[in-house]
Amino acid sequence: MDIGIVNDLEICIESLQQVLASAPEHRLVWVARNGQEAVDRCKELTPDLILMDLIMPVMNGVEATRKIMQSTPCPILVVTSTVSGNSAKVFEAMSAGALDAVATPLIGKMDETVIGEELLKKIHQIGQLTGSLHKKPEKSRSIAKPKVQIDGIDLVVLGCSTGGPNILIEILSALPEKFPASIIIVQHMDKQFTPGLVQWIDSKVNLPVSVARAGDIPEPGKILMACTDDHLIMTSTLTLSYTEEPKDNFYHPSVDVFFSSVAQFWPGEGVAALLTGMGRDGAEGLLALHNRNWYTIAQDRDSSIVYGMPKAAAQLGAATDILPAGKIGTAISNYILANQSKK
Repeated sequence: MDIGIVNDLEICIESLQQVLASAPEHRLVWVARNGQEAVDRCKELTPDLILMDLIMPVMNGVEATRKIMQSTPCPILVVTSTVSGNSAKVFEAMSAGALDAVATPLIGKMDETVIGEELLKKIHQIGQLTGSLHKKPEKSRSIAKPKVQIDGIDLVVLGCSTGGPNILIEILSALPEKFPASIIIVQHMDKQFTPGLVQWIDSKVNLPVSVARAGDIPEPGKILMACTDDHLIMTSTLTLSYTEEPKDNFYHPSVDVFFSSVAQFWPGEGVAALLTGMGRDGAEGLLALHNRNWYTIAQDRDSSIVYGMPKAAAQLGAATDILPAGKIGTAISNYILANQSKK
């Protein structure tokens, strides 16, 4: 892969160069020392991947990510040495189009090798996702009929990836304060950032947002979000759990795995929305729910940061409606409230 580095600190640049040099399949094509320089360099040569710092002079990484995704879109991985202190900026960068985030490996630190391996792992995953590397396509999974029954609880499930955090806030903010359904979210994000994302979203919407834990039961008016690199699933007892299987699934956690488990076990109907993101994860799961008479939504092209996952769902015929982000929250609310009035 052709890779660009955006960082204003020489020690960080040198560390990243050393990590890339250890993987001959990757090639450093340019280094930019602030966000504006990165925007300009991308116009001259758009790489397969950009390793983007957050805190820089002239233009920070969030704004640089936003401008690059508008003018010369390409995969961006946030690489920062101050992850815990800049979690909000990480989420802003991901909302602007960054795919993921990882800590910067620093020369002389004891865990440098481990962090360097984690960086290379992230780069490899993005290469697979974007087509710069190749992987075998997944086989479709068959969906069984629900085995249990439950009354009185409506369920809303959301799946998203690149650009998801801000879209989630826009959708969740449109829901009434006493929303009579349970909401469960799968957002592609490394487990070290998910608790911070949960707190960030919780501070911006009316409904309470919590990390989804094994054994949790969906409750009306509460939002749960997948929080590990394992797959979140619905079980036959209608509780939530986590599983490593399928291990060969590229996405961890996978929207497809979760949606498919809901289609298998959750009785009755509900609402599912597949939002902005690169790749196809969630499309087949949305189709499984659509075939169970769920109201299914795919985000439209114009409001998606990356029109990959919802596009795949639209192509499969998995979406009842294709809507802009600004109308999805209202559509969810209207459906749930209408369904409640029938009970």
